[in-house]
Amino acid sequence: MKVKRLALVQALALVLATGSAWADITIGVSVSATGPAASLGIPEKQTFALLPQMIGGEKVKYVVLDDATDPSTAVKNARKLTSEDKVDAIIGSTATPTSIAILEVAFETKTPQISMAPFAPAADKAPWVFITPQNFTQMAIAIADHMASHNIKTIGFIGYADPYGELWLKAMQSAADAKGIKVSAVERFQRNDTSVAGQALKLIAAKPDAVLIAGSGTPAVLPQSTLIERGYKGKFYQTHGIANRDFLRVGGKNVEGTIFPVGPMLLAEQLPDSHPSKKPALEYIKAYEAAHGANSRSTFGGHGWDAYLLLNRAVPEALKKAKPGSAEFRVALRDALENVKELPGVHGVFNMSASDHNGLDRRAAVMATVENGDWKLLK
Repeated sequence: MKVKRLALVQALALVLATGSAWADITIGVSVSATGPAASLGIPEKQTFALLPQMIGGEKVKYVVLDDATDPSTAVKNARKLTSEDKVDAIIGSTATPTSIAILEVAFETKTPQISMAPFAPAADKAPWVFITPQNFTQMAIAIADHMASHNIKTIGFIGYADPYGELWLKAMQSAADAKGIKVSAVERFQRNDTSVAGQALKLIAAKPDAVLIAGSGTPAVLPQSTLIERGYKGKFYQTHGIANRDFLRVGGKNVEGTIFPVGPMLLAEQLPDSHPSKKPALEYIKAYEAAHGANSRSTFGGHGWDAYLLLNRAVPEALKKAKPGSAEFRVALRDALENVKELPGVHGVFNMSASDHNGLDRRAAVMATVENGDWKLLK
């Protein structure tokens, strides 16, 4: 009898131990900490090191991998995270091409993905991905509004020869048309190009009032510096992809006066107190800069922080329906993310729905410029 009782106690202890481990939440992260998008991915990676280790009363573990800004590596990471680490969700990636690649695995394994790069997912796969950055249309409209108010009639465009550049071109053409602005020249370049002299000469020949560069991080400096060296005197616009300090460092005087739309986090101190993102943005900045120094903030790290805020809101709801580590929990988590309402993030207020897995509105974009080697809010 004692032997049977001991065996029962041991079995119960094993069940309890297994149940406790099973309740832990595992979040997979794929960032571009190396490669062309490294200046964006590094602050994202550093942000995940700052996150709380509990969500919804459960322990959470972040498994962070580097995809080197390579879509094939991003796929390998996603497969490892889902098959070996049994993650409950994937956050990733840094760049649009790598994020698109991860979605293939997220859809296949029915694992919710939170992307830190904007893209337009295929309709059949869209239910499994949520996107924290502002979409191209929101930012293109902000640029077109500013251009129209400053009497710009023609623009030249040069963007990445990948989905980021192509989606920006489509969005900008639509926003420009709505304001009666003509896109008079279109050129493309690769993220790792070392020269865009040919493209610059063609843009200059078109004599646009302004040029929009659809790039991100330090590679976005090259077209602007080349155009300046070749004598272009018009206005320069960039996308929110430039909002990190490395862009300022590499660009130097060549990027002075650049105009761009950006999430409110970058200029949190300059926002009015009434802006819903001011408080969460300042909280994130305080934590990040305490670890990495004054003025080390990056909007890209903020996209990672917003991914955490979404999970922090959604996980407690999912826990009411299933336990982490199960297919049922992944579905419940996806459903909970889709129903997040009025969540103030560092880049705007999230209102998700079945038809909108970005959930941001015009509060997610402010216009800024580069002045004296720093960012300044345009009133």
